[in-house]
Amino acid sequence: MSPRRVSWVADDVWGAMIVTGRALAAALVLCGLGAASCGTTGGADPGRDRVPAPAAAATAAQPTTGEATGVAPGAASESAPTPTAARKPLSGKIVVIDPGHNGQNYRHSAEINKQVDVLTQRKACDTTGTATANGYSEAAFTWDVSQRLDKILKSRGAKVVLTRRDNNGVGPCITQRAAIGNKAKANAAISVHADGASPANHGFHVIIPKKIGGPVDPVVKDSEELGIDVRNALKRGTGLSYSTYIGKAALDYRNDLGGLNLSTVPKIFVECGNMKNPTEAAKFQQAAFRQRIALSLANGLQQYLTH
Repeated sequence: MSPRRVSWVADDVWGAMIVTGRALAAALVLCGLGAASCGTTGGADPGRDRVPAPAAAATAAQPTTGEATGVAPGAASESAPTPTAARKPLSGKIVVIDPGHNGQNYRHSAEINKQVDVLTQRKACDTTGTATANGYSEAAFTWDVSQRLDKILKSRGAKVVLTRRDNNGVGPCITQRAAIGNKAKANAAISVHADGASPANHGFHVIIPKKIGGPVDPVVKDSEELGIDVRNALKRGTGLSYSTYIGKAALDYRNDLGGLNLSTVPKIFVECGNMKNPTEAAKFQQAAFRQRIALSLANGLQQYLTH
């Protein structure tokens, strides 16, 4: 993996920044990121944070909110040419979002317990997922976060494909979830989850595939790069801690997940936190915090896709 430099403007700002002048008014859309790159060296610890480089001065640029594409109020005159919108940062990119589980899985135990081949072993087609102590399900959480993430990515120009259409059905199987990303020829795929560990445990972690002598092997390094970018953005944007109970620096490498083993595109799983931990469970049930998670995931994906 070649070295890259990171130049972040701000995680919570994914709106436009407009630069205007007397002779020409042009719009530049910055969706939460600068136009620099980042990375780690091949021999470095993959769990090490990438250190952001100092942001370059944006002379005469004024940040705004939303997805503005026009000239800042009062900046243009009738004699000035009509500004054209800058190309959106994720134009031409394809992202597959895989909301973990499904809302009706628990009613169809025979169907979801059907064994499928994930190359390293046979596993259940899907599972019910976990839930908070008061019954807020992982399936509902992942669906909501994924819907928010879908909107953000589309506003930045990406084509988005989801592995399920709603939270009122069953599955699909883990093998099908991988196949959807492969068929879409996604530039990146992300499976959204939350964990169900002991209540004393807390923090998020990212699951990255290992080489298995199978279809995922060619994209293992890219998946690791994607995982590090998403991890950094999620920590920065939400304030959630790295997992206290699994992985190293919030990175966990596995070869037993069909959604990863069968993927031919860069893909990761994100366990956004522990739904059994009272503090994190309370946060996950707040719409504003789910929006922060979605925005952070979008920023991590954008960092990976535009470096």
